[in-house]
Amino acid sequence: MKQLERPSSTARHNTGNSNPFSGLLPVLRKEAIHIRRDPGALFFTVFLPMLQLFMIGFAINTNVRNIPTAVYDAANTQESHRLLDRFVNSDDFKIVKTVFSDDELTREIVAGRARVGIKIPPEYSRRLMAGQTANVLILVDGSESSVAGEAVNVANGIALTESLERALSLSVTRQSLPVEARPKVLFNPDMKSANFLIPGMIAVLMQMMTVLLTAITIVRERERGTLEQLYMTPIKPLGLMIGKILPYAGVAYLEICLLLTFMRWIFGVPIKGNIGLLLLLVTPFILTMLGFGLLVSTRARTYQEATQMAFGTMMPSIFLSGYIFPIDNMPTTFQYVSKIIPTTYLIDIFRGIILRGAELQDLWKQGLILTGMSIFMIVVSALRFRKKTG
Repeated sequence: MKQLERPSSTARHNTGNSNPFSGLLPVLRKEAIHIRRDPGALFFTVFLPMLQLFMIGFAINTNVRNIPTAVYDAANTQESHRLLDRFVNSDDFKIVKTVFSDDELTREIVAGRARVGIKIPPEYSRRLMAGQTANVLILVDGSESSVAGEAVNVANGIALTESLERALSLSVTRQSLPVEARPKVLFNPDMKSANFLIPGMIAVLMQMMTVLLTAITIVRERERGTLEQLYMTPIKPLGLMIGKILPYAGVAYLEICLLLTFMRWIFGVPIKGNIGLLLLLVTPFILTMLGFGLLVSTRARTYQEATQMAFGTMMPSIFLSGYIFPIDNMPTTFQYVSKIIPTTYLIDIFRGIILRGAELQDLWKQGLILTGMSIFMIVVSALRFRKKTG
């Protein structure tokens, strides 16, 4: 009897591969292990979209409310108080300060402490009683275009409502309205979006550039082994850290000068304040961000992880710093969060000096806060860097 031939190993191999899903489970197991070993990538992949959705859903409110308002009531009569009550009850205006001169009213807006200034003239009540039109001056900060447009529209509406109620109560036909609002948009009368967006964009770009410069460069040196070679030299960790930061500070200053030049001559945004003061107040911000980049470099193991961590700070800076959406409209919790974001204060400085011509007396608080942040960040990053090098 003829003996049957056994199938060759090649035939057996081909038969085993007939299943298109062969090897699926081992590959799934392998990729699951990779994900588990790289929690950083998983964190940024899952957490960042959730954070963005959370901020847009809860923190962002495009309806302008509670606009900080300064009031100069030169009439100080029952009629003027009634008009101011209308502004307060509208929920669009929040009176933050009462002043007693035109200069004080303008200074509050230039300093950024108020976005709207209301001036009721001394003859307000007398003109109403005489049947004449009483004008109310509404000064609006044009450096925040969304706030400015809402303030002008609501102020006109309030004046019209007051006029109609007075006209109906007197039952007398008038040729003119009893109360008329006279809005005046300051700093950006043409409401150009470039004047509003570009100074804030420069602040956001400065944050991204400074953090990436430090974090990515040091992580790359670590990957190539050149940083470990520096550890073997007599250089102390603090000297190594400062030596790493200072050149990038010079690059950051060069970058900001180029951006300001493009802003002024390409986009036509005028610089009304002192450029020297601007560069002075930018210094603590640059040191803060370079220190933060150094801190990122001590935690990131790879170039990709450093990039993810650096870009992870961008969304809060865009959504919560007042760059696009007014901070006053955010819930109280997110307003507190915005206070710990350095870009919030840099945007105030940029818009204050570039658009409103603000001076040191108007912006010293933002400069002081940034200085404190820079000291804190440099100390923390130096300790972390020293521990890492040790």
